[in-house]
Amino acid sequence: MSVNIIAVINQKGGVGKTTTSANLAHALALKGMKVTLIDFDPQGHLGVSFGEVKHNAGIGEVLLEKTTLESVTCKVRDNLQLIPAGSALKEIEQLTEGGAQRGDLLRKVLEVSLQDQDYVLIDCPPSSGLLAANALFATDELLIPMSGDFLSLQGLSHLMASVRKFEKVLNKKYTKWLVLSRFNTVRRLSKQVLNILLKHFPQQILATVIRENAMLAECPSFGKTILEYRPGSRSARDFRSLADDFLERKVMNGA
Repeated sequence: MSVNIIAVINQKGGVGKTTTSANLAHALALKGMKVTLIDFDPQGHLGVSFGEVKHNAGIGEVLLEKTTLESVTCKVRDNLQLIPAGSALKEIEQLTEGGAQRGDLLRKVLEVSLQDQDYVLIDCPPSSGLLAANALFATDELLIPMSGDFLSLQGLSHLMASVRKFEKVLNKKYTKWLVLSRFNTVRRLSKQVLNILLKHFPQQILATVIRENAMLAECPSFGKTILEYRPGSRSARDFRSLADDFLERKVMNGA
């Protein structure tokens, strides 16, 4: 059985991509899944979320053929390993040679690696550049965190336009899952956004809502996920439930 590669992607910043990547991956690992996280954002915040801040080499160096994937992969928790961003990742966006092959670097690496894993989650940068293109080349499945505001909807519209272009060029159809992240369940605006999403993305919104909580912003400063920082909290329960939804493909019904 081949590994499931999922891009956690949204071109808008501040919607919870890294928070979702780190906590969902850890929740899956705690359920016995073998999971690899790829920090595909040059800011390297995913590594920080696990207390890993000392790595100079990472996926950037691998894509530029300066080192191997195995040499930069580190175990961060039971059943969970991290491939850090690395200092060279920002150079990928500046590549000018190689034509379309510049967008196919990650797929080629993953094609021959990590086959013993159940899931590979790619934490993408908030941009539509060459790094995002590499993630879209490498996967057939997208996990799209969404916050409950209209700017987030606008960002989703831009992302979908990019995705449609890739589907046409690559002649494939992405499986898309939306995650309601940083969501304020009592705000009228949040409910309006949810109704719009349900109308346009039926059967594609995972059932559990990740509710806004200050603890989710606190835990990376301790190098911990919410499942370690406050395992009995509402947010920890949200992510354990989201992991179940993800595994079972459990979605919201109706607007």
